[in-house]
Amino acid sequence: MSFKDVLKKSFVNNFTTADMTFTEVLLILAITLLFALYIFFIYRILTRKNFYNKNFNISLAAIAMITAAVIITIQSSIVVSLGMVGALSIVRFRTAVKDPLDLVFMFWALAVGIICGVGLFYIAGILSILVTITIFILDKLPAAQAPMILMVQAVYCDMEGDISSVVSEFTKYYKVKSRNITPERTSIVMELRVKDGGSLVQKLSGMDGVEYVSIIDHDGEVTY
Repeated sequence: MSFKDVLKKSFVNNFTTADMTFTEVLLILAITLLFALYIFFIYRILTRKNFYNKNFNISLAAIAMITAAVIITIQSSIVVSLGMVGALSIVRFRTAVKDPLDLVFMFWALAVGIICGVGLFYIAGILSILVTITIFILDKLPAAQAPMILMVQAVYCDMEGDISSVVSEFTKYYKVKSRNITPERTSIVMELRVKDGGSLVQKLSGMDGVEYVSIIDHDGEVTY
């Protein structure tokens, strides 16, 4: 047997012995389960006003448990860890995440699984508390008012000034985003911020020559 074979055999033998007992593994997974349930309920509370995806929430708890099990396995055997790295490297996730906050919870679940897997439970606890406080504080901060889109269609070609005059009575900010003027019709699209959109629509609808008025609120990016 060559020196290279002896060195390789010694290296493998030193790292293929699991140091954790069955009780320790159960304890790690049990504590990880508690953190996973905590993340589950925080996500449920935070998304009470939005579209709630129960399957995604369940997957968050499962991700924390699975990650902890993977970390435990990697610690027990260098050979298994190398094989697991190779197996996970071919996995591709193509599911699009619609809400950026869902990414926060996903990384939170992964981090808790990794941290609990190595036995640093106090770090997982501190992380969970700080993340929870940060999310709830920032969620309570008032957001800027998102602009609305006003669409007006009139039968006269010279009504843009009259329409702008009415709009200026209800809001200080408005900007014409699109105008389409023909000899027989005027179509205008405006971006504006208004508190009483209903009154604005009613007044524009009562104007002579206006045949269509629509105001649309959107959840896109907010311009400060």
